[in-house]
Amino acid sequence: MPSRRTPPESDAGRVAENRARQRELYGAPLGERVHVLTTVLGITQGRLADVLGLSPAMLSQLASGRRCKIGDPDALARLQALDERCAALEGRPPATAVGALLDEVARVQWRWTPVTTVTARAPAVPAPRPRPAPAPAAGGTSAADALRRIAAPARLAAAAATLGPGFPELAEVLRQAAGRA
Repeated sequence: MPSRRTPPESDAGRVAENRARQRELYGAPLGERVHVLTTVLGITQGRLADVLGLSPAMLSQLASGRRCKIGDPDALARLQALDERCAALEGRPPATAVGALLDEVARVQWRWTPVTTVTARAPAVPAPRPRPAPAPAAGGTSAADALRRIAAPARLAAAAATLGPGFPELAEVLRQAAGRA
C-alpha cells in the first residue's frame, strides 16, 4: 500500500515557499530573525518562545519554514517589539538588561486600532496628512534630542513599537530619536 506522506521534494518546495512568504510578511525569513535575536540576547530558542507566548515546537516550525505565519497577534506584536528593541542595541547587553527587556516584551499585547465604519450617509473621513519633522525647540533642541537625554535608544524603540498603531506621528519621533543616538 502506498504511503500517504508527501515526497521530500514537496516538503523542500513548501519550506522554500514559506520562507519566501515570510520574507514578504516579516521582511526576512523567521529563522533569520530568530537566530539574530537569540544570538544578540544570548538566549535559547525555547526562552524566546516563552517570551513570545508560543510553544517551542511552534517557534521551531516557524523558524524552519515548516509553518509560514504567526497566527497569534500578541506573539507577533512581541516579536516585532523585541526585534525593534534589539535593532537599537549596540552589542550584547548585560544579562540583567536582557532579563528586564524580555520581561517587558512578554507583557506586550497587540492593540486593535478601530476604524470608523463609513455608511452610505456618512461622508468619508480624509486620511491624516503627514506632519513635518518637529522643528527644534528654543535653544536648538529638537524633540528627538530631548528624548535621547532621558531614555536609552532601546527604550525609545520600545515606546515607538507600543505607540505605533495608535499614534504613528509620535512613534516616528521616537524611532528617529532611537536611530540617531
